[in-house]
Amino acid sequence: MTATALPTTANATTPTHDILGDSNDTVGTTSAPGSATRSAARTATTREPVTPARLRKAFTAYTTRFLADALESSAEGYHLEHGAGVVPRAGDVVLARVTDIGKHTRLESPVSRRRLLFPGQEILVVYGDRYAPDQFLAQVPDSLAPTHLVAAGGVAADVIDKHASIESATAIEPIGLLGDRHGRLTLDRFAPFGSHAVPGARPATPPRPAVIAVFGSSMNSGKSTVVGSIVNGFAGASMTVAAGKSTGTGAGNDPNQFRDAGAGTVLDFTDFGHPTTFRLGHERIREIFTRMVDELTATGPDVVVIEVADGVYQSETRRLLEDPAFHARVDRVVFASQDALGAVAGLQVLDAAGVMTAAVTGVVTSSPLSAREAAQVLDVPVIDTFALRDPATALGLLSNNRRVGTAS
Repeated sequence: MTATALPTTANATTPTHDILGDSNDTVGTTSAPGSATRSAARTATTREPVTPARLRKAFTAYTTRFLADALESSAEGYHLEHGAGVVPRAGDVVLARVTDIGKHTRLESPVSRRRLLFPGQEILVVYGDRYAPDQFLAQVPDSLAPTHLVAAGGVAADVIDKHASIESATAIEPIGLLGDRHGRLTLDRFAPFGSHAVPGARPATPPRPAVIAVFGSSMNSGKSTVVGSIVNGFAGASMTVAAGKSTGTGAGNDPNQFRDAGAGTVLDFTDFGHPTTFRLGHERIREIFTRMVDELTATGPDVVVIEVADGVYQSETRRLLEDPAFHARVDRVVFASQDALGAVAGLQVLDAAGVMTAAVTGVVTSSPLSAREAAQVLDVPVIDTFALRDPATALGLLSNNRRVGTAS
């Protein structure tokens, strides 16, 4: 895959939208005399009413599940915003039409059913940037021009690069951004822990649980399976467990796995108003992580387990590792690796950040030979992923410590 740098201008994370007027109106600005028509054409925005029947017929995605709940209650009063002056931003909800089936042949529904896509099908998805070395590098476009479905959970973006082994992305044609009388609809507006959410009551001083963070050497190193196994091990030890995924690309597989494993409360970054976390910026990444730990802690569990997506070389992940706020909340790190060499390199990053590393696990343990190679060169336990489901093994993570170096 050829590396291509993304533009440095980040998308707004919690944009402020103007209150919109009546539906089906057109707005624009003009410049100097003689160029008024051309200027209006470039900046015009049309708001077209959309019927409840059309909205309810469209396939909603995992990323739009909170909006889907609202539409079930009432699908009245919505419109589509389109025109040359419309610039989408990360988190904007878009009604789009599937035009060509590629990598993603199915769209994950709000309840994680994989619904088969057909050309011509209308879908409600969310614009977002994506960082996935095994799939796509993608960014939010600057217009409603044809774009791509870059994640089955419901993320729309322009593909910049892709892994050589996968098909081209499914092509979609945006019809318009979804809005109502308050402005554009964003994931943040509907998320239970978005910027518009009213904080609920909390215990005065909830007991501080043990917090374990799971990192990995790369995408598909086994992190989510590791989290599920750890959760299941603690649940088998009669402990109450809360779990989360603080970064990544919105999809229901991992949160559902954590629930199935025995977690009583599960959150991911979409609960905080973001379809993906790529390019959000360090301050927001830190805020999501710390608030997620705090919200999970407030439910009163014995232990909290949180996955941080992608590899430790990914810039946002590495900055989080080095942040004092991370160190103030995390007691142990478990590291998932694809092979022995990745485990060695990963431990070097963790050592430099000064974290407590309890174990190495993940895909590397699928091969007994690779696991033995890793064990020969590491001074932390190398534990089979599924062995973490054993209560005694899971409990052992709370006593396995290794701190090297100091946090930046």
